[in-house]
Amino acid sequence: MQTNHLYRKVSIYLSSIASIEDSDFINLFTGKKTHDIVLHLDPNQVVDDYFIGTRVSWINEEKNDTNRCRTFVLKIRRADKRKILRPYLQHIHITSDELEQKKKDVKLYINIDSHEQSRQWRSVPFKHPSTFDTIAMESDLKNKLKSDLESFLKAKHYYHRLGRAWKRSYLLYGPSGTGKSSFVAAIANFLGYDVYDIDLSRVLDDSDMKMLLLQTTSKSVILIEDLDRFLMDKSAKVSLSGILNFMDGVLNACCADERIMVYTMNCKEHVDPAVLRPGRIDVHIHFPLCDFSAFKTLANNYLGVKDHKLFPQVEEFFQTGASLSPAEIGELMIANRNSPSRALKSVITALQTDGDGRGSLNIRRQWTDNSSRKSTEDSGEQSGVFSKEGVNAMKDIRKLYGLLRLKSRKKSESFDRTPDSKDGQSCGL
Repeated sequence: MQTNHLYRKVSIYLSSIASIEDSDFINLFTGKKTHDIVLHLDPNQVVDDYFIGTRVSWINEEKNDTNRCRTFVLKIRRADKRKILRPYLQHIHITSDELEQKKKDVKLYINIDSHEQSRQWRSVPFKHPSTFDTIAMESDLKNKLKSDLESFLKAKHYYHRLGRAWKRSYLLYGPSGTGKSSFVAAIANFLGYDVYDIDLSRVLDDSDMKMLLLQTTSKSVILIEDLDRFLMDKSAKVSLSGILNFMDGVLNACCADERIMVYTMNCKEHVDPAVLRPGRIDVHIHFPLCDFSAFKTLANNYLGVKDHKLFPQVEEFFQTGASLSPAEIGELMIANRNSPSRALKSVITALQTDGDGRGSLNIRRQWTDNSSRKSTEDSGEQSGVFSKEGVNAMKDIRKLYGLLRLKSRKKSESFDRTPDSKDGQSCGL
């Protein structure tokens, strides 16, 4: 006996319509996820639905025979049947697919060393908490990116009409610690897509690269990090030609439908233009060092502070050209999270030293008990997790996290569809 997939889709759809919640009685079941409640019709129960102004009825018919056959019966007025039946069933297909996608457990896949032509991916549950609400990014840019992703989801027939694979590729470039990886996680959580994280150092050759792509699934984000460093590595096993074909070759066109391709770089200035051309990279997103707008987002996320008397002083340092990465600021806030004032003062100290160009700051961690922290909190003295000594606060953090500070020679647009042109202009979305 073959499973009727339409029955399952109708079941998912009916559990989501508003009228089922208005029923006099309904069956409640726990779902796969924690706190997930699923609604189901009782045997022979009737529920109404409305589509483009027409009322239809569903009956959960269950026959008491040996097979206990379960059936959904759809009732439509004869005058409305020709008009709504086909579009209504298409509506059920689309809605049920969207509901399943939202409830799907997202996974992170990593490629492993494999000399056999078997599965080359291992997976773990993807539990990264990053979302578009938590990333420190300019609001207008964030909204444009969300709109771009939403537009991609609805563009299957448009891409196919153009004869193109239904995929979207993004280049994230900027210094270390500016939030590129967190942005990838936000994309995956926003779309409900699995993430395939390709470690190029584990790829055996160009053919192995193709096999990895073949074994990915639709509705996924395919990620290659630090691509610029790999391209400069002369001992790499995968050739430039292999990378280019992976990004935009025949196999990519055949196997990359409904996928988001993401590449990260620290700097794109010395990368072969063939890698950056439109078709291989659709959208270029610059991740700069922190500005005041991003700082306020971080302060709200890390400290729960939307405004503070020290904010004008912080803004003044940003305006003078001082800068830190979001990761550096985030670490200072985490370490001083019990005292927002102390956290902001440590950021000001770090910005002041950076702005004066005197080099790094010196942080000495003091692990004190809670009582000593509380007694000096907000007193104006640097106590608790960090103490103010010498020139103060950043060198040890940079050593701890291995953060590389890169100074950009010129400003580039944060969101451009094509690589920078010769005159420095770029095309915004």
